[in-house]
Amino acid sequence: MPPRNTGPSRILPMSRAQHDRMANAIRALAMDAVEQAKSGHPGLPMGAADIATVLFSQFLKFDPSAPKWPDRDRFVLSAGHGSMLIYALLYLTGYEAMTIEELKNFRKLHSKTPGHPENFVTPGVETTTGPLGQGIANAVGMAIAERHLNAEFGDVVDHRTYVLASDGDLMEGVSQEAIALAGHLKLNRLIVLFDDNGITIDGKLSLSDSVDQVKRFESAGWIAERIDGHDPDAIASAIAQAQKADRPTMIACRTTIGFGAPNKAGSEKSHGSPLGADEIKGARETLGWPHAPFVVPEDILGDWRKAGRRSTDMRKAWETKLASLAPEAKAEFERRIKGDLPKALADAVQKVKRTLAEAPKEIATRASSEFALESIVPAVPEMVGGSADLTGSNNTRTKTMKAMSAADYGGRFIHYGIREHGMASAMNGMALHGGIIPYSGTFLVFSDYCRPAIRLAALMGERVIHVMTHDSIGLGEDGPTHQPVEHLAALRAIPNLNVFRPCDAVEAVECWDLALRAKDTPSVLALTRQNLPQLRTSYTTENLCAAGAYEILPVEGDNVDVSIFASGSEVAIAVEAAQLLNRQGKPARVVSVPCFELFLALPPEKRHAVIGGAEVNVGVEAGIRQGWDAIIGSDGVFVGMSSFGASAPYKELYAHFGITPQAVAAAALAKFRPR
Repeated sequence: MPPRNTGPSRILPMSRAQHDRMANAIRALAMDAVEQAKSGHPGLPMGAADIATVLFSQFLKFDPSAPKWPDRDRFVLSAGHGSMLIYALLYLTGYEAMTIEELKNFRKLHSKTPGHPENFVTPGVETTTGPLGQGIANAVGMAIAERHLNAEFGDVVDHRTYVLASDGDLMEGVSQEAIALAGHLKLNRLIVLFDDNGITIDGKLSLSDSVDQVKRFESAGWIAERIDGHDPDAIASAIAQAQKADRPTMIACRTTIGFGAPNKAGSEKSHGSPLGADEIKGARETLGWPHAPFVVPEDILGDWRKAGRRSTDMRKAWETKLASLAPEAKAEFERRIKGDLPKALADAVQKVKRTLAEAPKEIATRASSEFALESIVPAVPEMVGGSADLTGSNNTRTKTMKAMSAADYGGRFIHYGIREHGMASAMNGMALHGGIIPYSGTFLVFSDYCRPAIRLAALMGERVIHVMTHDSIGLGEDGPTHQPVEHLAALRAIPNLNVFRPCDAVEAVECWDLALRAKDTPSVLALTRQNLPQLRTSYTTENLCAAGAYEILPVEGDNVDVSIFASGSEVAIAVEAAQLLNRQGKPARVVSVPCFELFLALPPEKRHAVIGGAEVNVGVEAGIRQGWDAIIGSDGVFVGMSSFGASAPYKELYAHFGITPQAVAAAALAKFRPR
């Protein structure tokens, strides 16, 4: 096996003049692109250019010719508004997709240089950032993924995660959740470079904040220090020390926003708008940059391209190392990185379904989910679970799962603590890193805390699975503070998010199968606290939930007066209501709707076949009506919630709010025209 590489080579010797010219190339490209676009944020790229130059020319392990090299260092621009920093770096270091024309098209439609970095648009961008705090939390997930895969595969996984964060990132609450988790897990491969410029949109940071960030990070178990962010030697020394640390490191780099701008440097005026022609002219004079807009002299571009080639030999050595693994280990590593599922998943799913057909279970769907996971988790070793301090309630930890800790990164269950937002964002980072399918649990009502991260997972197309239990007024006595009413509708409003609400144990395993197979879509599994009957007792290999909705209770004969559509715990109520209607001479059928998104994605003719042509359509769900009209029509009957819940045993609540078989049947009968 080839010798282990400790890091990429630096461009040495580098004089201060050479460094300044390389950094000024970033500054010039940033202010030129923002000026041409007539919008953007020049201040951060100009202020952080020295930090970025040192990192990319001396430390970062990356290869522009292989942007997806699995063992590259990850660089996360958490302060995504400063996107021209990463775009300039990608161009200067030689990423093929990032041309000077793309820089000129900054913020234009269909360009690879959108206003905030988007990983699905721009090769070399690791994650989609802009909503502040998300990037640093993503990076924690990336660092977790690196340590976990290193524990499984050895030093074929051996890289670091670097973050450039702003004041705004660190003021967002999610950053505290993320750094606390990272410190607890002693993620020493995580290094945060804080662009400590003391300016926000409103003006000086002191208008709104007095936190000593160094002390804050230290209190969370990090190593932290302050340096001059315009001193390349100080920056290099701090990063070199951080690489040797046994804990995560935060380096507060004191910088001047808009560095080089003669009148706007150090001011909020350079933060979020073009500098203007006169200010740019003055900045060129201040920086000693006499070149025309978007022009980088060949010698400076040559130095940057050398920086881009620094790790090529390391990447080739890594490929040799990977090839030297035992064939089974190599194949398994490559499968996980590609995101392909193991063949064992299909067998595990069918095993659970056969077991349930032989011995039906009347249990809560949160318990049904756990029952499914007992077979699925061993079959899919890349699954890493967790819970936000609700492990016993969410049922996300199987009997054989070890907990991950700073002493054992090989564990497959993470105790996230009461940090729902940080948990969801970290899971995004784990999925972005590759090689892991993250899932975790909390209560559905707390999807509000997770929502910004769930939205970004949907935007990025990442396979992240959220188990959200206690999904309705059915949780009972904890009352309206914990009873989700509008949450299903709110989650269904997010594009490219599958919201699954299984009605029994069979649907639960089918929904898990679909969530795992949705490679480019995150999923939410909304699960009950209360026990439900198993409505499907016949074994079939087909995944009926894949259509999003299907007839679970047909009528006898061809005549149908009522179609009742329901999800989750209300499907059993719908079945009883249909039986009442049938006895009253109104033939009724029931359609289970475990996933709106999959159903609405069907071709129109297939949707219409499932909806049918009954005189009356009824929707039943212990949530608000919003979204249901796409299935039942605007003149359909809806039986559900129009207010918050209450504190009482769940059966009393269903009766109190009129979500009962009798109420459903009565609502359907009331719609019939007098004959």
